Amino acid sequence: MRVLVIGGGGREHALVWKIAQSSLVTKIYCAPGNAGIANLAECLPISSTDIQLLLAFAEANQIGLTVVGPEAPLIAGIVDAFEAKGLPIFGPSADPARIEGSKAFAKDLMRSAGIPTAEFWTCESLPEARECLKSYYTNHDSNTGIVIKADGLAAGKGVTVADSEEEARSAVDRIMGERVFGSAGDRVVIEERLYGEEASIMAITDGTTIVPLLPSQDHKRAYNGDQGPNTGGMGAYAPVPTIPPDTARFAVERILRPAIDAIRGLGIPYRGALYAGIIVTAEGPKCIEFNCRLGDPETQVILPLLESDLVELLLAVTDCSLEHSEAVWKRQCAATVVAASEGYPAGDKVGVPISGLDRAQAEPNCFVFHAGTKREGDEIVTAGGRVLSVTGVGTSLLDAVSSAYGGMARIHFDGMFFRSDIAARALSAEDARS
Repeated sequence: MRVLVIGGGGREHALVWKIAQSSLVTKIYCAPGNAGIANLAECLPISSTDIQLLLAFAEANQIGLTVVGPEAPLIAGIVDAFEAKGLPIFGPSADPARIEGSKAFAKDLMRSAGIPTAEFWTCESLPEARECLKSYYTNHDSNTGIVIKADGLAAGKGVTVADSEEEARSAVDRIMGERVFGSAGDRVVIEERLYGEEASIMAITDGTTIVPLLPSQDHKRAYNGDQGPNTGGMGAYAPVPTIPPDTARFAVERILRPAIDAIRGLGIPYRGALYAGIIVTAEGPKCIEFNCRLGDPETQVILPLLESDLVELLLAVTDCSLEHSEAVWKRQCAATVVAASEGYPAGDKVGVPISGLDRAQAEPNCFVFHAGTKREGDEIVTAGGRVLSVTGVGTSLLDAVSSAYGGMARIHFDGMFFRSDIAARALSAEDARS
């Protein structure tokens, strides 16, 4: 079988790496891919959002399965286009993909489906948003936290966790006044701030059956101690000691399943990956957000722990036979550390040579997944943003973290930075229990 993977980040490198292990696969293509993916697949000079060109390629090359990594092509309707031609593709169609494409749609869905979440207000204009904040802070202390979310896609950077009224007002002005995220700021969702331990609960579904993946925890802030701006994710680990099996089951049955059922009630079944960002509050788990695809960098820790054939699972989603499948997991832990270019997330340097990749990959239980990389002559150079991630696997979380940082220590490029505290809270909690 020929497989086409769409995207060019660390998530897609991990997908290609895992798909390459399937006995069902004879050839892998990736559009557009990156320098690391090129070692496993034929990379195509096609944008992940050029739906018509991707469709023409899939038809001409008899692609047996297309796997969509990023959210933008899903929201743009790539699944609808492929399915109209009878081509198997993993991911939700455009209408249910609004669960990520619109924060307001997702929050309204949560409310109507009875999914536990934060109280929220949707604002259609800057004056309305300012008035909403004024009303909120009239009844709360000016230092009470609140969350401001751009309604549309903003590459994981459209959320501001404001610690004060001044910061909240500034966020609203940037999103709706300065339009820093373009049309994504046509509306904003203002939420009460929730406190607790966060986790990513991902699953695959054919619209009826849900197969949950291992809980993982992302690190969204740019710098140590969860400081600095939000990013697409600076590291992750799995499984999560603070998310016991009963909490994971609650997330599946009270958050994921009601969402899938509600979407099916709208007329179009949800097939693909569904990601719920949850927070375990004093009142119990609540949903922060939904994504219509696998997380990045969560995928880089989930797939190395998956014993099952990924392609078999994805095919079962596309032909609605997932009830006959299950995900089998290794009894190990994984942690990944993301290295980014200087200036990220506001800006970044490109074309900077990267050294030590082979030495990092040679480290025991260590995997390097490329993201913002490209090849120039004999060198691999940075192509912006999150450049790569190094995943370590071990029998304990400490072993996994040690392997990840051991591999990262071998890599260098000018302006490189990464967090040095991935999974630190979980490791501290484990020390306290022991």
